[in-house]
Amino acid sequence: MNKEFIDAIYDLEKEKGISKDILIEAIESALVSAYKKNYGTSQNVRVNIDREEGDIDVFMRMDVVEEIEDELTQISLEEAQEIDPRYEVGDVVEYQVTPKDFGRIAAQTAKQVVVQRIREAERGMVFDNYIERQGEMVTGVVQRISNGTIFVDMGKTEALLPVTEQVPGEKYNVNDRIKVYIMDVKKTAKGPQVFLSRSHPAIVKRLFELEVPEIQDGTVEIKSIAREAGSRTKMAVYTEDENVDPVGACVGNRGVRVQAVVDELFGEKIDIITWSDDPKVLIKNVLSPAKVEDVIIDDEEKSALAIVPDYQLSLAIGKEGQNVRLAARLCGWKIDIKSHSQYFGDGQIEEYAEDDYEDEE
Repeated sequence: MNKEFIDAIYDLEKEKGISKDILIEAIESALVSAYKKNYGTSQNVRVNIDREEGDIDVFMRMDVVEEIEDELTQISLEEAQEIDPRYEVGDVVEYQVTPKDFGRIAAQTAKQVVVQRIREAERGMVFDNYIERQGEMVTGVVQRISNGTIFVDMGKTEALLPVTEQVPGEKYNVNDRIKVYIMDVKKTAKGPQVFLSRSHPAIVKRLFELEVPEIQDGTVEIKSIAREAGSRTKMAVYTEDENVDPVGACVGNRGVRVQAVVDELFGEKIDIITWSDDPKVLIKNVLSPAKVEDVIIDDEEKSALAIVPDYQLSLAIGKEGQNVRLAARLCGWKIDIKSHSQYFGDGQIEEYAEDDYEDEE
């Protein structure tokens, strides 16, 4: 190696963020192994690379002892003091044993180490970059599709959109640009692996953050989201500003803001309701678009009985129970529904409870 190689290592530090000292130490360690392998020795050796000129020296290291037990790694105190009378037992004597042809071996070894460290550094930077962005929404390009899994080009890495995180009914083609949610980032033997989602409730939150300035500046807060991806989402919003209508802010003038989100989600229906700390008011709101006559609260069981007009019963329950199911998830309460005539006469209660579902804060 030479000064040009050292200069190249310094450039790598600037471009890739790889510490020159760590890289040189890794090369020195690899050269020790290369020396022992190529010259068939088990001697204790040390390799030193001049940080300025790139010159390489190999030193044999021998421990100073009173009585020699291993001639390859030990030297007697008497012999050591013939070299330098200041040596004492426990010191280490070094001899330069650099082979004449070691430069070729060193160059090959150094190249292998540098390439490996560059690869590791790049993987590390990709991991650090995406672990910091976990929970964000990003745009990628569909690169390929294999066994249902969509591989998305994120620029510096290829990410996975598993079948379980896709939205039923959504179809993608190679080279399509898609917005995705960074769900998880893991270290694997092949490097960092980024897992994406299109079905996570948080992607709805991120889309509204893009479309609604009042959410961006904190005036309006998204309190809870319940989603059945591809079909319907309920979102509860809140503001402390009396002059701001949180639902109206999310809907936008003539519905332009919510429509932009609906378009991105390929027509998924979105109900936006006002959050309330009063459970009775909240449950009335979350059952929208159905009208609720009254709500009877059981705080201990965290359950509620909603009474609706007879003609609103089907609307309150929703198709296959979807409306009340999402309502229960959104507010975190078990909700029973009775029509007016059922409550004041004989009838069957429709009961739905919050299931195992994690709402995105």
